[in-house]
Amino acid sequence: MSQKADSMRTPLGRVRGLGAAKSGLSHWWHQRLTAIAMVPLMGWMIWLVLNLAGASYAEAVALVSHPAHATIMMLFVGVGFWHASLGLQVVLEDYVSHEGRRMMAIIAVKMLAILLASLSMFSILKIAL
Repeated sequence: MSQKADSMRTPLGRVRGLGAAKSGLSHWWHQRLTAIAMVPLMGWMIWLVLNLAGASYAEAVALVSHPAHATIMMLFVGVGFWHASLGLQVVLEDYVSHEGRRMMAIIAVKMLAILLASLSMFSILKIAL
């Protein structure tokens, strides 16, 4: 590798021997896949909310506790939080210049997404079971 090309890498990239093309493709691909998955899931969620408008508590619990609805709702939560954390990671990488703060913020976003997704899924399971 030429000296000029090596000077364009970050210190971590020099140690690992990776360039930008080897680190961003999977992130980009996951972001696109989760966006595509969110389209039908969002359509379903809109349908569900419209069906629950004006419903009693018992009717809402009955609808959400159906296995198909509970499963799709858990997919919506999981894919939604995954997609959101991927998007927020890109924003943090683009706009936070201090490497230490950027890494701490990315870790915090990922941990918060895992926590909120877990709490949401637990709540769905509690209703469904």
